[in-house]
Formats: sequence, structure tokens, C-alpha cells
Amino acid sequence: MALGIYVSVPFCRSKCSYCNFASDVFSGAVFERYVNRVVADIELAADRAERMGGELEHPIDSIYLGGGTPSILDSHQLERLFVTIKQNFCLQNDSEITVECAPGTLTEVVLEALGRCGVNRVSLGVQSFIDQESASVGRLHKRATILDDMVRLRAAGMSNMNIDLIAGLPHQTAHSWELSINEVIDAGVPHVSVYMLEVDEDSRLGRELIAGGTRYHAHFVPDEEQTADFYVQACERLGAAQIAEYEISNFAKTGFESRHNLKYWTRQPYLGFGVDAHSMLRASAVNDLNAVRFAFSDSLEHYIAGAPLTRTAVSPNAALEEEFFLGLRLTKGIDLSRLAREYGADSVAAFAPEIDDLVATRLMLREGDVIRLTGRGRLLSNEIFQRFLSAPAGLKD
Repeated sequence: MALGIYVSVPFCRSKCSYCNFASDVFSGAVFERYVNRVVADIELAADRAERMGGELEHPIDSIYLGGGTPSILDSHQLERLFVTIKQNFCLQNDSEITVECAPGTLTEVVLEALGRCGVNRVSLGVQSFIDQESASVGRLHKRATILDDMVRLRAAGMSNMNIDLIAGLPHQTAHSWELSINEVIDAGVPHVSVYMLEVDEDSRLGRELIAGGTRYHAHFVPDEEQTADFYVQACERLGAAQIAEYEISNFAKTGFESRHNLKYWTRQPYLGFGVDAHSMLRASAVNDLNAVRFAFSDSLEHYIAGAPLTRTAVSPNAALEEEFFLGLRLTKGIDLSRLAREYGADSVAAFAPEIDDLVATRLMLREGDVIRLTGRGRLLSNEIFQRFLSAPAGLKD
């Protein structure tokens, strides 16, 4: 089975107030040290996989540079990352190669470098087409910048684009949200990611909302009910435009689903490199595990210093739980007969009470052996996933 490769680039021009990722603004002087570290880790991938107890496949069919903002690296640094990947893995001819970019960072030099690297998909971190909303959370671009970037990407042969939108930004209204959705539809992009604003203590805006303060425009953030309405609105409008929801937060025209992200949700193997990058490999045959997961430090300083990775052994029972809470993210749902073949009928049957209750409360649909979340279930997905994380009686490791 072909691998996916993920490279984390945790550098930004500015730190958005809603961001809870391991990314920040750093001096360009650290960029080269960071790339050196990532390159060294890619070259050590085979040895590390063996030490972690995972099986490493060398064919790869997806590469994803995420962030942060990978497009703020210079062209030589970008090309060095791609060259190193291609030297250590076998890149298949039809591979999906994605780079996340912030509007306004796509200089002609960077565009040319992306073309030389074989990039065929770009994800633009737009979040909103409304200038007031963008500015309120620290975004540096305007609507005109986004539209210009899309024109230049298409001219460079990179028409396979994703646009990120966030429902629930400060100052957002049903009308302004409709304008952003219309911009996406009118632009004809084949993939859209729609996220609801996360409120937690890992972002400045989240902490201010929890505290009930007014910094970062927190008092202009729509309430949870409004944000949920915006999400439903996006589902309906994008669906009507043939941009179908295939995962809780992701919508695509037929054939443009993100191959890389589907690896996460369907538990296919992938390797991550860089700050806070995670990996999952099938476990070596010498043990009784299903898989191994491991991750680099979420601290830039510790990562560059070579801090040890964290490792999690995934037992068959834990893997089955993952099948539920990852697979239920997908609109197509889960085939219980497949799970029964792979994990045993008794193990799957132990979840029957949870499934029956979710069907009875109309949070889940069941058609034969296939289960999937309803529209209301997707809005309450985090609570539903939690019900599958505690193994039923008889499934304890």
C-alpha cells in the first residue's frame, strides 16, 4: 500500500488569533536550520520506522506540505524538501502533491518553484472573502489578493485548488457568510474545506471567548447556534453546486477528494516530518499490534535539537475504535461487514448497543451493514466519537 508523506512547516507571516496549531512567527534565520533537520529526518525514515516497530513501504502516492505557511520558505528550501523525498521514496506517476499557501505569499519565484517540484494541488488558507472578517483575526490578505492568486495559479497549471473557510469568525453574519460561499462557488474551485471556529484554550481568541473578554474582537463572534447554522448553510449551498460533502469538513467535485487526507480517515499508512508531525504505520509482523503511531515534538526548539519522538502502540482493539471515530467522519460511512472480517464479528458486535442508540436518536443511519452519521449527527460528531473511544466490555486490552 502506497504511503502518504506529510511535511510540517510551522512558520507564518502572522499568527492568526484563532489558530491552535504548533505554528508561529519566527525569524527567517531559523528556516534553513529547520529544513536541514527535516531533510535529515527524511533520510533517517527507514531506520526510524524499524525502531518504532512499523513496516515502511517506499512507494508513495501523496505528498502534503502543511503549516503554518510553507509558501514563505524560499524556492531553494522548498525544492530541497521535495528532492530529498524523491531520493528516499518512490514517487508514483499519478501522485497528488499538495502545498498549503496563504494568499499573498505566492510570488512568481515561489510559483515557478512549485511547478518544478511537481506540485499539482494547492490549498489556500482563505478563511473568509470579507476583508473585515479576515483583518479581525490577523489575516494579512484582502479579497482582491485571493482572486488574483487563483488566476495566477490557474495560469501556472495548478487549477486543482482547495479553499479553506471558517464559520464563526468575528463580525460574521448569515449574509457575509453567504457572500464567502458564493465567491467559492463562482470561482469554480473543485474542493472546499469548511471548519467551525474552535473555542479552546490553545488559541488567543479561544481563551478570550472563554474568559468573556473583548480582545481579538471576541465580543463579535457568533454564538454556537449561529455557527452551526452557517455550517448547515454551507452544506446546502455547496451541495447544490455539485461540490458534495464527503467528510465532515470537506467538500469536493467528483474526483477531486483529497487523496492525502483520505489516508488519515481510512487508516492508510503515512509518515510525517517536522514540528508536531504524526505518523502511522502498520505494525511489524513480529508483534501482536495493529499499527504504531509516533510523533515529533510540538516545540520548534526541541524539534531542531533532536528531541525523541513519542510512540503509541495501537492494539487491534484500539484500531477498531479508530475505525469507528475516523470512518464515521466520512459521508459514505462504515461497512460493518468489513470490520467484522478484519477484527472479528464478536468485537464489532460489542458496539451494537451504541449503534442502536445512535440510530434510535436519529444521529446515525443504518442501511444493511453500512452506518453513517445524519446531518444532526455530524454537528454533534465529537460527542458521538467519544462514545466509541471507550472499549465495550470484553474489548479491554
